[in-house]
Amino acid sequence: MAATRLDKDVLRLRDIAYADAAALLARYDLRLERVADGEPIPGSYWGEDEAGLIGQVVHVRDDTPVHSLLHEACHLIVLPPERRAAVHTDATDSIEEEDAVCVLQALLGDALPGVGRARVLADMDAWGYTFRLGSAAAYFERDAAAAWHWLQACGLVGADKTLRIPAASGEDPGDATQAG
Repeated sequence: MAATRLDKDVLRLRDIAYADAAALLARYDLRLERVADGEPIPGSYWGEDEAGLIGQVVHVRDDTPVHSLLHEACHLIVLPPERRAAVHTDATDSIEEEDAVCVLQALLGDALPGVGRARVLADMDAWGYTFRLGSAAAYFERDAAAAWHWLQACGLVGADKTLRIPAASGEDPGDATQAG
């Protein structure tokens, strides 16, 4: 019997603090919504345990892979707020956006306690993402110049490839966390 995606050894939401993930998404004016175990995930493009998108909400279950949660959230993060409201299930058909999202999700991994960029990239490989240089890490490190430029133009990373995380509600903008 072939292994299913549910059998893949990847970091899942149940393995990290839900509050940390929700707080990170809130910095980008997104809401994380937990779905009960066994229930279908609203707005999930791939079904099964994959995160779903509807408007500014990322839907997840405890068995949702963290890389999926981050990937789908990044699709909303890169969109202007006025376009987010129209998103339901499928965020884009843009190759440039998809490439940028793959880089951004790894950066956001560094901003989540207990996750980290290396784990996100390894889980992307385990899940079946494919890249020209053979791995997500190779793409991130050596083949993503256009994606880095795209993220810089959106103001999401600095010229030094440092993630710019918006200040939390009530926080001094000068105190916003940067990962990189």
